Amino acid sequence: MRTPRNDQLSETGRAGKRGKHVPERRCVVTGEVAPAHRLVRLALGPDGTIAPDVHAKAPGRGAWIGVDRAALEAAQAKGKLKGGLARALHTGDFSIPDDLGARIEAQLARATLDRLGLESRSGTLISGNEKIEQAARRGQVRLLLHAADAGEDGRKKLAQAWRVGEDDEGSGREGLTLPVDRGTLSMALGRENAVHLGVTDARAADRVLAHLSRWQFFTGWSRDAASRASDMISRAAGNGAASADSAELRPISGDI
Repeated sequence: MRTPRNDQLSETGRAGKRGKHVPERRCVVTGEVAPAHRLVRLALGPDGTIAPDVHAKAPGRGAWIGVDRAALEAAQAKGKLKGGLARALHTGDFSIPDDLGARIEAQLARATLDRLGLESRSGTLISGNEKIEQAARRGQVRLLLHAADAGEDGRKKLAQAWRVGEDDEGSGREGLTLPVDRGTLSMALGRENAVHLGVTDARAADRVLAHLSRWQFFTGWSRDAASRASDMISRAAGNGAASADSAELRPISGDI
């Protein structure tokens, strides 16, 4: 199967093609192992409080979760989360805030919107129906995004233009819907009436998808959209060779 000229290779896909190691971590709730970029790190703070570390940059000991908010809160209520963290951190001397799920969701939202803001300032993100449609038909859009309250007609029109530019007509490929409305999106980007967005650089699309797919999965927002995001991330990598993301789950060592 050919790789369409505008399909993006994810950073994980590129790493796999270059033979680079893709870090994996074990979820303390399910025990399953997955690429670290798909999980959320929880850090043990100096005050003994567990806090979300969605950028995985906080110093000290940490552990990882790969479940959505509902599953996390159920595990927390049953004591399963505390037990998993105690084993991973080799201590039971910590506290878990009651609103941990809400804190994680807020950080994931902020990280995604901040990423979009950075891409906007770097010139790799465009808005405006006409501008996006023209770029899409020329094959210059690598990722299409819509606000949660975007009209169906607008979404369909831009998706059609995108498929034409991608030489992918008949595939049913659509843009992804963000878990925020146009007001929140406009404020985050410093633009008026940001309803539809187009990302015009493949690496920028990878960066946005990495944040967005985690946010969508954790909140349970549009499971179909989250699945499409995952499919898009591994799409080109699946052309005849297994993606690094699809490797069989296996135990690992180190910071879990």
